[in-house]
Amino acid sequence: MSKTGNAAELDPRFHAYRDDLAAAHLEDKVKAPRYETGVRRQVVAPSACLRREPRHDAPLATEALMGEILVLYDESEGWAWVQLERDDYVGYVPYEALGMTLRAPTHRVVALRAFVFPGPDIKLPPLAALNLNSALTVSGEREGFLELATGGMVHTRQLAAWDETADDFVAVATRFLGTPYLWGGRTAQGIDCSGLVQIALEAAGEAAPRDSDVQAAQLGEPLGRTFDASQLVRGDLLFWQGHVGIMADDVSLLHASAHHMATVVEPVGEALTRISQWGAEVSAVRRL
Repeated sequence: MSKTGNAAELDPRFHAYRDDLAAAHLEDKVKAPRYETGVRRQVVAPSACLRREPRHDAPLATEALMGEILVLYDESEGWAWVQLERDDYVGYVPYEALGMTLRAPTHRVVALRAFVFPGPDIKLPPLAALNLNSALTVSGEREGFLELATGGMVHTRQLAAWDETADDFVAVATRFLGTPYLWGGRTAQGIDCSGLVQIALEAAGEAAPRDSDVQAAQLGEPLGRTFDASQLVRGDLLFWQGHVGIMADDVSLLHASAHHMATVVEPVGEALTRISQWGAEVSAVRRL
């Protein structure tokens, strides 16, 4: 694609442009045969895998959860080329995961997983399983269940009002202990290191970028690459190239680890030594 000026500096993760098409707001930055303003759509599936290419075996970039809003720029052969409003991520999701009706959320899922039942009875076969931070529109309440505008019912103990947020993002992240590591994952079925940071902060009402390199540049305040490990406190974020962990307390690191293939808590000294032996050193420390 022929580009102009600073277009070469645009990160394709967060800017919607391809060889054949670009978002209309990028018209002064990229040359493309066609520009589209896009239309807003809402995720109606429990989750939608966003991939870098329109095929099911393409790498998973991230996941969009039920209720999330995105901008649809193109649809072809069952794939929608979109940009998430949450963190500007660009990629392809299955078109069938999107709905045309935009519903303002009234509630959020506060359980790691919440079943949708066809009626107010936990013995009924569930229709679906929703994920933490899913945005829902409730239309009624009956017998301890909240009825969804999209159909089905969720137990009241697994939802909270949309404007209610968690007090402690570290406590939220700790609930994912044992979750399998999944590159691009954002749910209790599978999660990666930066996804864990993002989803936990979102549950606490704090917006966060998706990837660790952007988190290292934008979240909190820098403590510098040279730091005294004895001065680390709960909630500090430690970054390596391609990885991030959360201090669970002043001596323990909580992270979704590809080494362990799970979300774990381990002594920070052990993690620092092991990762250093792999040739990676801490690149940033940020305090929220």
